[in-house]
Amino acid sequence: MNQRVICTLLLALFWSGSLAWAEEHYEVIVERNVPATMHDGTVLRADIYRPKADGKFPVLLTRTPYDRRAEIDFGPVAAARGYVVVAQDVRGRFGSGGEWYTFKYESQDGCDTVEWAAALPYSNGKVAMYSGSYVGATQMLAAIASPPHLVAMFPQITASNYHEGWTYQGGAFALWFSQSWTSGLALNTLERRVGGESKASRWDMDLPLAAYPVLDVDTSEGVAKYYSDWVAHPDYDEYWKELCIDDHDANIKVPAYHQGGWYDLFLGGTLRNYMHIKARGGSEAARHGQRLIVGPWFHGPFNGKTGDIDFGPNARANQDVYPMEDLRLRWFDSVLKGIDNGMAQEKPVKIFVMGRNVWRDEDDWPLARARETRYYLHSQGKANTLSGNGELSTAAPAAEPADKYTYDPADPTPTRGGGLCCDNNHEPSGAFDQRPVEARTDVLVYSTPPFKADTEVTGPVSVELYASSSAVDTDFTGKLVDVWPNGYAQNLTDGIQRARYRISPERAEFMNPGEVYKFTIDLVATSNVFLKGHQLRMEISSSNFPHYDRNLNTGGDQGHSTRMVKAVNSVYHDHEHPSALIVPVIPQ
Repeated sequence: MNQRVICTLLLALFWSGSLAWAEEHYEVIVERNVPATMHDGTVLRADIYRPKADGKFPVLLTRTPYDRRAEIDFGPVAAARGYVVVAQDVRGRFGSGGEWYTFKYESQDGCDTVEWAAALPYSNGKVAMYSGSYVGATQMLAAIASPPHLVAMFPQITASNYHEGWTYQGGAFALWFSQSWTSGLALNTLERRVGGESKASRWDMDLPLAAYPVLDVDTSEGVAKYYSDWVAHPDYDEYWKELCIDDHDANIKVPAYHQGGWYDLFLGGTLRNYMHIKARGGSEAARHGQRLIVGPWFHGPFNGKTGDIDFGPNARANQDVYPMEDLRLRWFDSVLKGIDNGMAQEKPVKIFVMGRNVWRDEDDWPLARARETRYYLHSQGKANTLSGNGELSTAAPAAEPADKYTYDPADPTPTRGGGLCCDNNHEPSGAFDQRPVEARTDVLVYSTPPFKADTEVTGPVSVELYASSSAVDTDFTGKLVDVWPNGYAQNLTDGIQRARYRISPERAEFMNPGEVYKFTIDLVATSNVFLKGHQLRMEISSSNFPHYDRNLNTGGDQGHSTRMVKAVNSVYHDHEHPSALIVPVIPQ
């Protein structure tokens, strides 16, 4: 039974900078626990925030596994601005019925909910979706179902492929994210099970009395079945393909404002969503209506501090230059209400350029004026550790000895910052000094001389690596680093490639020990000015743990193997094997 709460919210709200209020400012009605029946009869529950006024209003919809009550802050703000805000628990979470299983139901449930929201008596039929991470996935998966009344989206820090860039990267399992995220989600699933099954009559005949279980969880089986399914599907197979946004861009017919972070684990997906819908979207509105903003943020509060580094007041998206709540509403005012607030005249891309720590508007992503530049790996065969003789330069190598190191899965190279989620207390995200990692003998370090002038790198980053291994399977990792004059080594972006998936993510193909192979390691992207006196550095290793799972080097089943062996890995940089870091340099 619905509980309706009518309240007058006295909101002292303001816009920062040049942003302007729309004329509307309403008292707000809140309706709790509103049911919506899905196509199969499952009932999902939502809270609705709406203006206390006659008339019909556009709807802002968010569908979340994290508890709809979290919208208690944004819901009243947007409703006071003349929107109906619908915050719904997705299937199997908190107040909603059904079984929780990641991604599986979001496309159809999302489409059903959009059409239900459009038909609400106080809706004008225009529905937009918003928010980030998995709540970005609920938007994208709804959009590929092409609901007729979906008008716009504001997806934040989310992926475009739930295999590559969510659960796996380059064939390696995204261990820390997958396990920490699953652990957090499992709590509500467990609570629902305990609440439904724990009753005294189950044990009132049992003896001894001291053995009463209080709360009997029985077994953990089924609490997170999706996790075991993820592990069981390391190949990019049909399990993943039916959910892939990349493969269904033509079904998306609405404009979208994409938000990402240079240190966010879903940066690659954010950039691909923008680029692919712009290129392949299913309508003119979609192809011409994509926008992108990327700041120096990780998958957490966008407060300007990312790891060790505070990028300054310009980066504080929570309150200063680009407050996300303000930007979101300004975007919706433009596309849903047709308010001329200057949004339509702005360039479609905004990026935060680290190093100089400034925002810049761009015509597109990636930048057309960027010049692909190869920094070749060089050494005299001793690039191991920060004290080695590894170098980077734009000069191609001639005859040089290979660099070698031993990768031991029992002692993997540790993760130090980067794009992580979802336990920042134990594995913090963002920028950290990499010198402790670079002190290891299983890390190859290649650096340029100090730059004589500011040098900007903005765009996609990758490594072409020629390497061999004593094992049939191993990993190769790359990390782009900005070295400050005082020696501080700031990580910018990183990537990994599992050898068995070097040809295709759809099928494994093992190596012949000792044979040289070409690997491409996707380091995603960055925007950074290497200031005068700074150095550009590339780290090469074979693990980044626990960000990614350890390759045990045996070629065994990734999800169930326990036997491990050491691998002697070699990196080649000579005339026949010109290993290189590839970066987009922006002309100054």
